[in-house]
Amino acid sequence: MAQTVSEFVWDRLHEWGVRRIFGYPGDGINGLIGALDKQRDRFEFVQVRHEEMAAFMASAHAKFTGELGVCLATSGPGASHLLTGLYDARMDHMPVLAIVGQQARTAIGSHYQQELDMAAMFKDVAGAFTGYAMVPAQVRHLVDRAVRIAMGDRRVTALVFPNDLQEEEMAQPPRKHGAVFSGVGWSRPRIVPMQSDLERAAEVLNTGSKVAMLIGAGCKGAAPQVRAIADRLGAGCAKALLGKDVLPDDLPWVTGSIGLLGTKTSSDMMAQCDTLLMLGSGFLYAEFLPKEGQARGVQVDIDPGMLSIRFPHDVNLQGDVVSTIDALLPLLQPKTDTGWRDTIADWKRDWEETLRDRAMVDADPVNPQRVFTELSPRVPDRAILTSDSGSCANWYARDVYIREGMMASLSGGLASMGAAVPYAIAAKFAHPDRPVIAMVGDGAMQMNNMAELITVSKYWRKWSNPTFVVCVLNNCDLNQVTWEQRVMEGNPKSGMTQELPDVPYHQFARMIGLEGIFVDDPDQLGTAWEQALALDRPCVLEVRTDPEVPPLPPHISFEQARSFMTTAMKGDPEQLDMLKGSVKQLFSSVVSDD
Repeated sequence: MAQTVSEFVWDRLHEWGVRRIFGYPGDGINGLIGALDKQRDRFEFVQVRHEEMAAFMASAHAKFTGELGVCLATSGPGASHLLTGLYDARMDHMPVLAIVGQQARTAIGSHYQQELDMAAMFKDVAGAFTGYAMVPAQVRHLVDRAVRIAMGDRRVTALVFPNDLQEEEMAQPPRKHGAVFSGVGWSRPRIVPMQSDLERAAEVLNTGSKVAMLIGAGCKGAAPQVRAIADRLGAGCAKALLGKDVLPDDLPWVTGSIGLLGTKTSSDMMAQCDTLLMLGSGFLYAEFLPKEGQARGVQVDIDPGMLSIRFPHDVNLQGDVVSTIDALLPLLQPKTDTGWRDTIADWKRDWEETLRDRAMVDADPVNPQRVFTELSPRVPDRAILTSDSGSCANWYARDVYIREGMMASLSGGLASMGAAVPYAIAAKFAHPDRPVIAMVGDGAMQMNNMAELITVSKYWRKWSNPTFVVCVLNNCDLNQVTWEQRVMEGNPKSGMTQELPDVPYHQFARMIGLEGIFVDDPDQLGTAWEQALALDRPCVLEVRTDPEVPPLPPHISFEQARSFMTTAMKGDPEQLDMLKGSVKQLFSSVVSDD
């Protein structure tokens, strides 16, 4: 029997190593779905509740495996629903392939039902390559280019298949002018800067006496090299959020996260260093890096577009982190003076004490920070952690300590709400033997995470390790935005936009066959975490948290303090609780004058 175009697509993707597809069916991809169903022994199809979640899962699959993430959607709204999740992959430089349907070729251009201009729609998010299949002989090179570009450039690519083409008989390219013959295969290159540039970088690093490092997602898989160069330079090391799991937090010279969600230790280190080494990080907020002229800098990144865009480095090295550090190390002089690292370790001990004190401050009823400090020592070995965007990301960034062997991620560059549970699902499919914990605010839970609990209910029995915990901070408030309004804009909380309905998330979990635990007593948090992590099925741990506990930045600037006082003068609907909560937390903070 002749092979159809759809059958060829899946065969070709299998040759490329694809084994898992996240998606949702629809008549615009009936041919592809039918062909995929015939190959269920070769592929795993994960049916999501919404196409956006399929794209988030494809992005997370790439993050947690290093492989190509693949998502599938029908024409029209199915394809457009993918965009937010695809932008998550695009912003975080993840290789993801989107496969979408389209109306019949004879209808294109007629304003037909569910006919969208796919090339225009995907032009930005999949600007590296969007292949539009019109004849069978074209499909071979479209698939090959889409996969190779996605993997090689770490970009999003897309393939568009009209529904009538999907059922046509596959034809290989003819041997004549105008046809091309593509092949399968790609190998990751070793990219190393020129020797003269490495020597310039070594001169900068050897001269510095107070070296600060900042590492990001580009350091995944490079932990031995990162530790080696940090030890050689006697450096302290801050971590961008996407690099949180590169190094364990029990190392005394690892200062934790940086930025608004970062630690005071990282902030102080950047303020006092004389040399900055950035490795595989596109960290956004330049105000948390050394002041221009304060420090000399060296940056290493695989993407030249990310070099010297946040800080004016003296030497900018395009290269992969592993190979570049290996080439740099012989040129670096070991630093024997431990004074800089000793200072960093002292700062870190003081900061950890501050965090513990803040977490134990009374709240009404539960201090959200304590949810995470109680979790941190109880996280199982080899666990995978995901966090949503919002105030929960503050506590995840600062209060959950990474140990050797853990993995962690979130929506970084896009910082999208609604990514934690689909990320956790993708992590569990990629590593079914590992415990997975997702941390979510109630706003993100209501947005789309709640629906994906149904996906968990559908598939969890396939996972060899059933430990899958979704922790929901229920404060009936879009809390991050509330505090941003107060501190950045000087505006009081707006109940019209900020207040959320109270939803019994733990009861919903029980209703669909999962377990649910509810906590409104801070002294029960430790026991609740232990119970949730020991269950024989996935669990929603719902904690009633106090919205008036502020997610404080590492330093309070004069402008932030002035905006906050303006908020108080205007009259906030929760003014008394807001002021009480802020005063309780601020007792251990330092007010800066910049």
